[in-house]
Amino acid sequence: MSKMLWAEWRKLRRSSIILLTIFATVLIAVIVLVAGRETTIDGFYLSDAGWYMTMVQPWATMFVLPAIIAMLGSYMICREEQDDTLKSLLLIPVSETALTAAKMIVTFILSVLIYLLLFAITLTTEMLLHCSDLSVGMVHHFFKSYLLEGIGVFLAVSPIIALVSYAKKSYWLALLLAEIYSFAGLFMSMSNLTKTFYPITALLGVAGYYETTPINLVESAIVLLLCGCFSVFILVWHRRNGKEDNAHGK
Repeated sequence: MSKMLWAEWRKLRRSSIILLTIFATVLIAVIVLVAGRETTIDGFYLSDAGWYMTMVQPWATMFVLPAIIAMLGSYMICREEQDDTLKSLLLIPVSETALTAAKMIVTFILSVLIYLLLFAITLTTEMLLHCSDLSVGMVHHFFKSYLLEGIGVFLAVSPIIALVSYAKKSYWLALLLAEIYSFAGLFMSMSNLTKTFYPITALLGVAGYYETTPINLVESAIVLLLCGCFSVFILVWHRRNGKEDNAHGK
């Protein structure tokens, strides 16, 4: 498994999709920074310590990063089939299930790293603006929040990655579906019920962006875990059907 993970990482390093991911992460941070320069009666939004790190969270999660992460995962899974290299890989031999698992693990790691990169960008900006106002407790709170968002976003979009892989469609379809899926979270956040059970808003509750009750927190966590289980079911079903088709010569 470790060799598969290393191989997937090396293949990603040769792809421009990593640069696209970094660019999208930096871009959303810049957009929120520019928006924070708008003035209110009390002054600039950015004049409040913690405002920037707080506002980047929903902007990134509802508009950009879920789509990018879904595209990354679908790109890795669909690439071998689209480039017709999967048959060559299976001659080694390589377990197709283990190969898919390695790709999903790499996607999970990248999801966490993307949010930690976003945390580093926002923390650096906050330190430049409000160094004396930041506390260890505040930094720890935001670190935990961004880390949980990275985990939650992967779980929330994993069914899309699995469905696109099952349908053998382009990874750009995953980008489109995940963008619609995450943007819908903006409307789902208007109700306490949908905010708890819709995966995109549920992960924000688990991460601590929304104030929520302990019961709703557990319910949101269960929703995210069910998303992960559903994606595993789809991928296992897909691989099993693929083996049956090969056995019958289809």
